[in-house]
Amino acid sequence: MCGVIAMLFCSDTSLGKRARILELRRRLRHRGPDWSGLFHHDNFYLAHERLAIVDPASGDQPLYNEDKDIVVVNGEIYNHESLKASMKRPHKYHTQSDCEVIAHLYEDIGEEVVQLLDGMFSFVLLDTRDNSFIAARDPIGITPLYLGWGIDGSVWFASEMKALKDDCERFEIFPPGHIYSSKAGGLRRWYNPPWFSEAIPSAPYDGKVLREAFEKAVIKRLMTDVPFGVLLSGGLDSSLVAAVASRHLSDTKAAKQWGSQLHSFCVGLKGSPDLKAAREVADYIGTLHYEFTFDVQEGLDSLCDVIYHIETYDVTTIRASTPMFLMARKIKALGVKMVLSGEGSDEIFGGYLYFHKAPNKEELHQETCRKIKALHLYDCLRANKATSAWGLEARVPFLDKDFINVAMNIDPAEKMVRPKDGRIEKWILRKAFDVEENPYLPKHILYRQKEQFSDGVGYSWIDGLKAHAEKHVSDQMMKNAKYVYPYNIPSTKEAYYYRMLFEKCFPQESARLTVPGGPSVACSTAAAIAWDEAWSKNPDPSGRAASGVHLAAYESSLPESTANGISQREEISTERHKVIKAIPDGVQVMS
Repeated sequence: MCGVIAMLFCSDTSLGKRARILELRRRLRHRGPDWSGLFHHDNFYLAHERLAIVDPASGDQPLYNEDKDIVVVNGEIYNHESLKASMKRPHKYHTQSDCEVIAHLYEDIGEEVVQLLDGMFSFVLLDTRDNSFIAARDPIGITPLYLGWGIDGSVWFASEMKALKDDCERFEIFPPGHIYSSKAGGLRRWYNPPWFSEAIPSAPYDGKVLREAFEKAVIKRLMTDVPFGVLLSGGLDSSLVAAVASRHLSDTKAAKQWGSQLHSFCVGLKGSPDLKAAREVADYIGTLHYEFTFDVQEGLDSLCDVIYHIETYDVTTIRASTPMFLMARKIKALGVKMVLSGEGSDEIFGGYLYFHKAPNKEELHQETCRKIKALHLYDCLRANKATSAWGLEARVPFLDKDFINVAMNIDPAEKMVRPKDGRIEKWILRKAFDVEENPYLPKHILYRQKEQFSDGVGYSWIDGLKAHAEKHVSDQMMKNAKYVYPYNIPSTKEAYYYRMLFEKCFPQESARLTVPGGPSVACSTAAAIAWDEAWSKNPDPSGRAASGVHLAAYESSLPESTANGISQREEISTERHKVIKAIPDGVQVMS
């Protein structure tokens, strides 16, 4: 995953300014260690740090067309070949890069180029014919982008805010699915799918259609000229990505270069739920599997680096980013440069455990829409920056544009959790891949209970984080939290500790405003907490906060006994067994 920085309308074009751009570009070198590029024209600077995935030999950036429209891009354009074939007139290409097509398309149709791109991208394009420019970000925000303004009137764009924080008077997140046009004078939304309005869809569920749409999403992401693999936690989402990729790998160009056996990677504390489940999936689908273990202290020691790279103080994001950050370094050490990952499924299908309490299909659908719209602040941010910290690219098939349209057009009544009918979270996705002939996965993996990544790596990881924060944040510090951090006031010692580390790296007001706030239970939005009155008393982003749902729910959120003398934990276990009995014979739901 590359790094870009652009400074436009700069009043200072001296050699000193060029040196400053080079210095800021180096802050992004972890994203693109393979090559560097800089283009200077009048009072415009476009700089690039390249991670070479497609056409590593000649695809260096900035890229340009015949008329020298210059573009710097972070991302992948999966439909670049079909776009080239569809152009009305011939174009001369200088590289085999998938991203060069953007400059040529712009030459033909202008700003509407963004509507045709299928992929993940953040780019800045300078039209040297009239010194106009555009910047754009992919529909969901898989790739990061920030927008800033200098006191001299300059406009800045960068992949990470660490490249803007010292030179911009103000900066903010560039919103997903938007384009910035210098001609129009600002931002406008270009991505407007039917689901974005949150109107309730009514299309019937068709498992075959859903399955085929997902397979297409995975296959197009096998476009690579470098070694790659898949992140495999053993949960439903990553296991489906791995299973589909393994089935179709032999038919790809990548298999001819790197072999037809898929490589898979998992991380966890010793004995964690994910390690066990991932090993079983890997054996079943035949991947070359790697297990990476870490201990709690190693995770704690890396927190400062993690927060510097992921640029947030959000609790759940940091909890999950740390194991991913450690794993990415190990993966890169093996010579791998790209991985497939399972982010996005829980948001689309209502897969988080708190969705068990959704009161009706309307609220469930609206919550899934809210979650998808916010992905760039949470899971997309984590997956991209935790891997890019080590020059590793993460691709996310569940966030394919076409697949989202199919999945979000299904009547949300089909996504409702109905334990009495055997419908656990993400039932329609599980059912779509529950085939008898040549099954994709073992059924007990296909119906494994949802584990959030920060839980699945080992429950003692989160417990260790809380204990560590307890040592560094006193009760007195918490009493004054609202005065020290009046924006997004930390509600726990863990949140306060992360905030301290974040402010050391990013003390600017603009930086703290890029991080969302508000209470959450098991990764819910603040609005969904109203689904269960008890949640407001013990908000926590861990899946174990979903009391009454998770088999290992926090003890503190469960009363010791009920009126009839049976413990609530026993009641949960009993109810869970009812669900298991309703699932097809031979299936067990793993905790």
